[in-house]
Amino acid sequence: MDNATRYLGPTGIDPIMNKVLNWLPRLGISVAGGRLLAVRGRKSGQWRTTMVNLMTATDGQRYLVAPRGHTQWVRNLRVAGTGELRLGRKAEAFTAVEIADTDKIPLLRLYLEKWGWEVGRFFEGLDKNATDAELAEIAPGFPVFRLT
Repeated sequence: MDNATRYLGPTGIDPIMNKVLNWLPRLGISVAGGRLLAVRGRKSGQWRTTMVNLMTATDGQRYLVAPRGHTQWVRNLRVAGTGELRLGRKAEAFTAVEIADTDKIPLLRLYLEKWGWEVGRFFEGLDKNATDAELAEIAPGFPVFRLT
């Protein structure tokens, strides 16, 4: 699979679990930093939502990582450039800047440290102990956005 177009769609029980887990932030429940990401569709203009892990780096900057690759929310966010993070009745607007592949290595490592237990299966056998070279090799397949 080409890293520039890498996308791992939901399989097995994933669609059911995604529907259940998407309700938690709507109810105001954050599991391990989870939020409901809302982005306008690039074709429809309608709000599209999905559960994401909001990561705060050691420098205080916040990021979104797409462990499944170049998903619909990634494509929509690239076009829209803005979105909302929702938790219960609170909605926080943000602007997103996509991170260059060369700058993703420490962010991917931090993401694996925090959520490897949840998303490790999408990282092709790599974990938080992967070398910089290994993370650099997979970086193009894992979009990362800094939120402002």
